[in-house]
Amino acid sequence: MATEDLSIPKSFLDAVDRFANPRAQIYRTASGWESISAAEMLRRVAGFARALAELGIGSGDRVGVLAPNCPEWHIADFAIQGLGAVTVPVYFRESSERLTYILKDSGARIVFTSGEDQARRIAESRAQLPALEHMICVAPPADLRGDILRYEALIATAGDADIAQFRKRVAEVNASQLATIIYTSGTTGEPKGVMLSHANLSSNARGFSRDFEMMPSDLALSLLPLAHVYERTMDYGYIFRGVSVAYVEHMETVAQALLEVRPTIMAAVPRFYEKTYANIIETGHKAPGLKRKVFDWALHVAAKAMPWRAYGKRVSIGVKLRWHIANRLVYSKVRAGVGGRMRTFSSGGAPLAPELAEFFWSVGLPVYQGYGLTETSPVATFNSPKANKVGTVGRPIQDVQVRIAEDGEILVRGPCVMQGYYNKPAETREVLTPDGWFSTGDIGRLDEDGYLIITDRKKELLKTAGGKFVAPAPIENMLKTSPYISNAMVVGDGRKFVSVLIVPEFGAVEAKARQAGRELSTPAQMMSDPWVRDLLSREIERLTSSMAQYEKPKRFAVLDQDFTYTNGQVTYTLKLKRRVIEEHYRDTIARLYADVEEPRPQPMA
Repeated sequence: MATEDLSIPKSFLDAVDRFANPRAQIYRTASGWESISAAEMLRRVAGFARALAELGIGSGDRVGVLAPNCPEWHIADFAIQGLGAVTVPVYFRESSERLTYILKDSGARIVFTSGEDQARRIAESRAQLPALEHMICVAPPADLRGDILRYEALIATAGDADIAQFRKRVAEVNASQLATIIYTSGTTGEPKGVMLSHANLSSNARGFSRDFEMMPSDLALSLLPLAHVYERTMDYGYIFRGVSVAYVEHMETVAQALLEVRPTIMAAVPRFYEKTYANIIETGHKAPGLKRKVFDWALHVAAKAMPWRAYGKRVSIGVKLRWHIANRLVYSKVRAGVGGRMRTFSSGGAPLAPELAEFFWSVGLPVYQGYGLTETSPVATFNSPKANKVGTVGRPIQDVQVRIAEDGEILVRGPCVMQGYYNKPAETREVLTPDGWFSTGDIGRLDEDGYLIITDRKKELLKTAGGKFVAPAPIENMLKTSPYISNAMVVGDGRKFVSVLIVPEFGAVEAKARQAGRELSTPAQMMSDPWVRDLLSREIERLTSSMAQYEKPKRFAVLDQDFTYTNGQVTYTLKLKRRVIEEHYRDTIARLYADVEEPRPQPMA
């Protein structure tokens, strides 16, 4: 049977029957990591599907899922889709306003939730959700009143009869049916519900998992929000190949989970790799005496070995010998810091700076970049062990076509492209042609070997007063390779030159300052300290030296806090909400342009 003919729950059943994984789902408890077998997972899915059916859920009905990454997320998802119903995921830290909008716009009849905070927020929003009939909760708060059904009770008595009935229901689900409505987080504007079919998701999940040669012996870490299509499709691929999935409920515990679970494969966004790199550099620079010298030497060797390790080019025997020594002394410890068994990292959601990718390849941590959007389920192109070129986002996946429009916009057509935006036909026509070409809104080019290179978001290109177009992301990515810069956002649309907002890597800057005999204990001190401003100025000059003059930031402002989801300045996949940030720092940005006659980067308070 072709990939596009398989529904998501049918693929799940095939995996359970074929692999019978004794540790299909792994999750952390107060007493340590515990697991659920594939057989038990199926029992719970079947029991939950029966409960939903008894509540009147059938083909086409929408069911909301509001929960962190946990075993119950997938159990609910497979149960919903096994009835031919539609999963409407909501990010578990979503604002109450957007939460209400998504559930109301989708017409969700039932919402499944896990976590006390999530349960309370649903309860508080129920009066605004006329279509919502029932709320199902994992371990609901004891003091929460109202019509709340306990998940544990619904699945408690599930048995062979429920499994047999679930198999019959799954057989009736057509791959062309709507499987999910995913509301884009959106860097601007009202969220849109992306309609994806079973075939959309299956074509992606099976395609990448095959090319990465995933095996039942693998263990994957699920850390990005399952409400987002990237982690969700990756996890489908894991499950369909019999790979164990370990769930991380909160990003703050990822470092601990890496050491405890020791995964072999995982997907992340560029921000994860940026922070990991910064932590590696900071740890190495804190080492005393000889250890610090060995670390610095190993970094130098990694740079020399990069053409060989990242691109497969020839280097001297001496470089290879030094690499093997550095590997035993330093790189092996770097790999141990992410569990010591990692064989495949995937990166998506935004462009990853080539320099960062080269670093990870050089120390024995392969990072394969891909590209896509929610509207493409998500993968349109990707690198894999079979075909990889560092610095690109890979070639189009099987049966997917990619072409570049006259204005540089990337267009995609194939089985991964969405059905359209829910209840928004006009918006659908704006991006989807009658013959199936989807306009991504991203700018890029195909190289001589057919690999795609992303330049920037079409709507995020800055145009200076002199008429020069500037792509901010490559500049920001380059700056974030500095061990002293945690985050950056380029500004300057309509201005004489571009500038940049800088978030220092506070720990690294503090350590560097201490070496120089300066005590800086707070971010506020760093914002105004001349020594810090001079350090960052030199870093900006160093990292942008090869760029065109109009791309180089002429001024910068130092911020005392990062851009976060909590402060509303990034999406839950950590993309910058540029308009929100520009409005928040409007006065700071205005001061950057108070005097335009400045020949080199100068800090502004």
